[in-house]
Amino acid sequence: MDKLTAARVFVDVAYSGSFTATAERLEMSRPMVTRNIESVEAWLNTRLLHRTTRKVTLTSAGAACLPEIEQWLAQANSLVLQTQNQHELSGQIRVATSMSLGYAQLVKVFTEFMKRHPKVHIDIDLQDSTTDLIAQRIDLAIRIAANPDPSLIGKPIAVCDSILVASPRYLSDYPPITEPKQLTTHQCLGYKNFDRHVWHLRKQAQFQSVDVKCKLTANEATTLLYAAVHDGGIAVQPNYLADPFISDGRLQQVLP
Repeated sequence: MDKLTAARVFVDVAYSGSFTATAERLEMSRPMVTRNIESVEAWLNTRLLHRTTRKVTLTSAGAACLPEIEQWLAQANSLVLQTQNQHELSGQIRVATSMSLGYAQLVKVFTEFMKRHPKVHIDIDLQDSTTDLIAQRIDLAIRIAANPDPSLIGKPIAVCDSILVASPRYLSDYPPITEPKQLTTHQCLGYKNFDRHVWHLRKQAQFQSVDVKCKLTANEATTLLYAAVHDGGIAVQPNYLADPFISDGRLQQVLP
């Protein structure tokens, strides 16, 4: 039988003077209380309690052992707390991610993490350009990428689809777009981190690449999103950014 549990049962009975009261308080059966008391008495090889039909009292040996057992339980509880503290996360973690992903998706994740691990400090580095993670002392990078750096340890955590979007007003000035090649005649909004603005489109199992002309470029997705909202042209956007604007009618999906 668990000696810690048996010792706790003995201490409770010693103060309550009742097997029944201890059973109710510790949510165990009265026979289980009896077995725990018998276990402690067998362990110490002495009788600890006088039992009558009306009351339970300590024997002289029980009175002498009670403070020692209480001290032993306190030490055991302290040891458990120390062990738990050793496993508690603490310290600083530097996280690199893109601005749009940080704003739209990760802020809530980070704040929930901090609630669970209050001793952890999170330092977030928001930028869309690729950085030298080693030189910048980054512990964790969360990126949207098809081909991550093979020199780093990477693990996929989610699938992120991107779509083409534009404002209803912008689209109303042009014939309906039904084929990818028509994008070459439109104002497109692209990432300036790329040397060429080639959009790789997929519909079901078919792929097509289109070399578009970008009238406006930026190094950050949210800027291009709002440029599209303000009738600036067609932009490639991740679903998690575009969906709220499509839902409220400020954007429409192009080539769905």
